[in-house]
Amino acid sequence: MVTATPIQEIENTYGQSIWMDNLSRDIISSGELAQLIETRGILGITSNPAIFEKAIAGNQIYDEQITAGIKAEKSVDKIYEDLVFKDIRDACDVFLPVYEKTNGLDGYVSVEVPPTIAKDTASTISEAQRYYKAIDRPNVMIKIPGTPEGLPAVEATIAAGINVNVTLLFSVESYVDTAWAYIRGLEKLADSGGDVSKIASVASFFLSRIDTNVDNRLDAKIKSGVGSDTGAKLIGLKGKVAIANAKIAYQKYKEISGSERWQALAAKGAKVQRLLWASTGTKNPEYSDVMYVDYLVGTDTVNTLPPKTIEACADHCDPANRIESNIDEAYQVIGSLEDDDVAIALAEVMSELLEEGIDKFIKPFESLMASLEAKIKQLATV
Repeated sequence: MVTATPIQEIENTYGQSIWMDNLSRDIISSGELAQLIETRGILGITSNPAIFEKAIAGNQIYDEQITAGIKAEKSVDKIYEDLVFKDIRDACDVFLPVYEKTNGLDGYVSVEVPPTIAKDTASTISEAQRYYKAIDRPNVMIKIPGTPEGLPAVEATIAAGINVNVTLLFSVESYVDTAWAYIRGLEKLADSGGDVSKIASVASFFLSRIDTNVDNRLDAKIKSGVGSDTGAKLIGLKGKVAIANAKIAYQKYKEISGSERWQALAAKGAKVQRLLWASTGTKNPEYSDVMYVDYLVGTDTVNTLPPKTIEACADHCDPANRIESNIDEAYQVIGSLEDDDVAIALAEVMSELLEEGIDKFIKPFESLMASLEAKIKQLATV
């Protein structure tokens, strides 16, 4: 009897899907992506501007298509879109059997609208619809940032019958707002005669960035000089906040999925908007490299892992249904941030992380466009 890998156990026993947070033409054309689906059980994949910057910049595999774009006198923006859309379509085709086998639960490929429009609702709506139509695959999922301006776009995009990955969620409150935006979008789709059973959505809740931010604040307080009891308390909070925050979000998910409004949609075949754990590569070497996997295994969730974390998890993850364990402790961790001897405003942390998150997508996008323009000039002279 073949022993299941930890990833297979996570998926088959505990009902969590493992997606990969990485996409490039190399892994599609080499067959590596298909192999990861076969050997690692990867059920979906996400991309973002930072990932595409690494994939396209300095990679000769894109040169032939860039040269064709130059000869066709296409703009830099159009050449960029052609490169990205081809990768997304090809990845969608690789994942189509997964999409079909899971009846549209998994097998998705996520692509983000330009991060420069993250705070422009109307542009986000129009770009999401244009991307969906241009890519023309049932298993593409359009990523929209969970900004205050982005959530009306989420609602409108769902109402238009388009799969959405709501990204850059940090606070529990922003997740709750996202969940209701999804429900309102489905209600509008149903009212217009659309088939809600064909739509899927995930709410991408970021993890390691929260701990990095909070840990830095805790370290600063420790270094500034505190009593031994307070110091021990501050040290005890390190690496705990992101997971506690995620566990509380999952409790909110259960409340919402138990509501009458959701149950009415479920009766029409609607799929729940799953919480997706993002930013799950452990940044602090003092923590387990699979910390954000082991502690957040749970039904009806997705965990999107960078390649290194996938291999680490396949080797030594320890699956168990921990998303609902120690819930009281999770609330205590979050509550203790407000104690006088800690005094970390979580709302301030989350607001800061959202702004940083948008910036971390805009800068690679602008860098990618600059390097692509330079490559176009170089190839145009060959």
